[in-house]
Formats: sequence, structure tokens, C-alpha cells
Amino acid sequence: MKFGVQMFSTDYAIPPHELGKAAEDLGFESIFFPEHTHIPASRNSPWPGGAELPQEYWHTLDPFVALGAVAAVTKDIKLGTGICLVIERDPITLAKEVASLDHLSGGRVLFGIGGGWNLEEMENHGTKPSLRWKIMRERILAMKAIWTEDEAEYHGEFVDFDPIWAWPKPVQKPHPPVLVGGDGPRTLDRVAEYGDGWIPIGGRLTDLEEKIGRLRQMAKDAGRPQPSVSIFGVPAKEEVIEGYEAAGVDRIIFGLPPAPAETVVPVLERRGELIKARV
Repeated sequence: MKFGVQMFSTDYAIPPHELGKAAEDLGFESIFFPEHTHIPASRNSPWPGGAELPQEYWHTLDPFVALGAVAAVTKDIKLGTGICLVIERDPITLAKEVASLDHLSGGRVLFGIGGGWNLEEMENHGTKPSLRWKIMRERILAMKAIWTEDEAEYHGEFVDFDPIWAWPKPVQKPHPPVLVGGDGPRTLDRVAEYGDGWIPIGGRLTDLEEKIGRLRQMAKDAGRPQPSVSIFGVPAKEEVIEGYEAAGVDRIIFGLPPAPAETVVPVLERRGELIKARV
């Protein structure tokens, strides 16, 4: 079992490079930062996590800038987006950002992706919500072409470009693992088609063991490598971890509060003690 941490890296929380260095020193395998470019003040879209949206959602740093800061002060910890809103980003620029981070970190990127839940937010970026899954698919496939081909081109309904030159290429071959978030009716189809792993939120999951079995059979039928399974938001309880382990989960990701160092570091240390006791 691998263990990671996730936090909304905000302008009022522990700086990302301090958190990343502390997490690596305590033995964590990975660190994940989510993203929201902004939150529309209308607040029309309901937050899946509850009634009132926490302020970290509109105080979040850009994940690639934050992860770049972590990369500069660490050697081994993997650098994850948890998750990147691909539908709000230009695919050519995003391919460059992911590849640049992978290049500078020596091949440590875990590229978590998702379609998002805030409809007004994606509309502000010119994405029609009902089309977001089709758009995400094409952008990921186009990015894979950019990462793996010297003269990449892609011709789809939403992404269309003739041969281009774009470097650096990622250190990881063929590219950083693409971890698909969500737990909707078509999520496993997306993982099986163009993902390298599944990365849902733990508290909202049902029938996990059955879904993992189905996902791995789907990948086998498609002739693709077995996808990894990572779970966000796992309580720091041994019985919970054991249950996920028995279900076939590969990576547990503990959530951390977006707060100053004096609050976050003790929580991080307690999580570190838990994983150290399992070695």
C-alpha cells in the first residue's frame, strides 16, 4: 500500500514547499494538490461535499506552480494533481505544463484529472457542461500525442491541430500516469479507455470491491495494463485502511486541513506515525 497526502494549497496555508518537504521526510509516497481557477460568486452549482462551500475553493494556488515549488526541495515524493480540471485548460499549454514538471522533477508526476462539478466555473472557460466529458477525452488523447510524438497532430470535434513541435517530452514513458477522478456511471469506461488509474473520493463510494474488479476486467478485455486505484479523503484509521487494502486499493491519500504549519504539521506527523507502524 502506498500513502499520500492531499491539501488545498492556499494563500493562507502552509507553503507548498514546506508541506512537501515535511511529507517526504515523514515517508509519504506522494502529495496531491487540487485546483479551481476561480469560484463564480453566483454560487448556483451545489457543492457535492455539503451545503456551504469552504473558502479554500477560491483561495487555491495553481497546482503546477505549487508542485513545482515542492519539486525544487524534494527528491523522491511523487507530485500529483488531485485533480486537474482539464476542461478549463488549453490542451497544448497543459501538455507543456505537465511535461515541464515531469522533466524538472525527474519523472515524478501523477496526473490526476476530472471533469468538475461547478457548471458556472467551466462555462466561464467556454466549456459547455453537457459536453465536458467528450472535451476531456479529446484533450487527454491530444496531450498523449504531444507527449509521445515528435510531430504530434490531433483531429477531433473539440481539439484540432496539424503537426506541431513541442518539448520537453515527459521523463516517464510513455507519459505520466493519467489518474481519472470521479465515480459516475461512465467513469470506469473512461479509465479503461484512456486512464492509467482511478482516483475517486472515498466518502462517496459504494460497491468499491465490485467496481475495482470490473475495472480491471475491462482493462484486460481492452488489452491495456491493469489500472491503479487511489482513494482520496481516507480517515486515518487502521480498520478503514485494511478494508481498502482488502478491496484492492493501491494508494491511500489522507486529507490535510488548509491551515498554517503549526496546525498542519502535527496532523501530518500523526499520519506518518500510522504508516510507519505498518512497515
